[in-house]
Amino acid sequence: MEISVAALMSIIALAIVVIISCINEDINVGILGIAFAILVGGIWTNMTGAAVMKLFPVDLFMILVGVTFLFGLAQTNGTMEKFTAYSVRACGGNTALMPLIMYIITSFITTIGPGNIAGTALIAPIAMAIATRINMSAFLMTLIVVGAANGAAFSPFAPTGIISNGLIAKMAPQLGLGPEQLNWLAWKIHFNSMIAQGFVNIGGFFILGGWAWIQKQRGEKVDIDEIAPKPEPFNKAQIMTLAMIALLVLLVVVPGLPAVKPLLPKEFRNIVANVGSIAFILGAFLMVFGYGESKAAIKSMPWGVILLVCGVTVLINVMDKAGGLNFLVKIIGSVSNPVSVNGWLALITGVISAYSSSSGVVMPMFLPMVPGLIQEIGGGSPVALISSINIGAHLVDTSPLSTLGALCIASAGEHEDKTKLFRNLLIWGLSMSVVGAVVCYFFFGVLNL
Repeated sequence: MEISVAALMSIIALAIVVIISCINEDINVGILGIAFAILVGGIWTNMTGAAVMKLFPVDLFMILVGVTFLFGLAQTNGTMEKFTAYSVRACGGNTALMPLIMYIITSFITTIGPGNIAGTALIAPIAMAIATRINMSAFLMTLIVVGAANGAAFSPFAPTGIISNGLIAKMAPQLGLGPEQLNWLAWKIHFNSMIAQGFVNIGGFFILGGWAWIQKQRGEKVDIDEIAPKPEPFNKAQIMTLAMIALLVLLVVVPGLPAVKPLLPKEFRNIVANVGSIAFILGAFLMVFGYGESKAAIKSMPWGVILLVCGVTVLINVMDKAGGLNFLVKIIGSVSNPVSVNGWLALITGVISAYSSSSGVVMPMFLPMVPGLIQEIGGGSPVALISSINIGAHLVDTSPLSTLGALCIASAGEHEDKTKLFRNLLIWGLSMSVVGAVVCYFFFGVLNL
């Protein structure tokens, strides 16, 4: 396969960014990605710096900012913490059901908007305290919490789902998808993620000691006040915040329903066209009426991640124009067919994601390849390929090298051997690149979910 100098240099630039992201987490490779994009664009593709910056994903940036600001208000005014506490209390003290309860709560909280990192940060301290109280290993509880958080991470309201859906929307014309199909596609990818993550992590829980632990817990009860003390009632600001979150969900889901959409005025459809627009309006309402501190919310927003994702996306866009993306597509396509490509994508993304950012580097790098791969291998489902990339990249996040795994280790009880916990999570996390490949090959290649 022949390759142009521009394509080669764009691939080298991306490789440098990926390598740096693996060895130095203190460097925001989003800025590095923009710098390399300007160099590659200016020297080898005859693009000015201004032309390169026109490739900045403004839509994705605005959606991420709007949603994370709204949930920043919810976190800083205590709404999410109190909601989590009440959710745990509502489940009672049946010991054997606690893993299931924590899985459901983590999935729900992640789905409605905070995302997998924020969801894990909220749940992990409670989950680990419960694990200590009910004599469950921190390793098994980590599988439950991280599996649920990552499974629900691709919700259209969560940052990871927003990143995925933003990248998909950009390539929708190449995939033959209209705007009305994108909402269905977003929920389908979310469903696929929950199924695959649940299968692997819940399966691992039962196989590695969870079933034996459940057998010992039959009939056991714990004092719910001990593990989740009753919080103060929701104040006015928190009630309004919950109302705005509920309204966000309704305004995203309901207007997209086939029976409802034709009944809505065009002006209203324009306003609720994407989740970011809605989140900005609802967040502004809370801010103006004093139901949240905007400075604290802005400070809590993941600006590093936002810049990381957008910066790497700029480099990928330049790489596409230089022909580098097409060359990588041809390489993957040469060893794949419409069935096996799902396993290959999950394996490659899993290996890279084990040492780099799943959402910030891997997804912007691989998702734009989907249209070209389908053409190169002569078929394949866009949903299957997208799901394989997303799931392969995130299954490894149980590793202690990831934020989610690290949060669980940090929250583990003092009695836990954290060196052993680190080692077990590392083995599990790294093995997920292979397990993810097998699961994605079977689920999305063979079964075509």
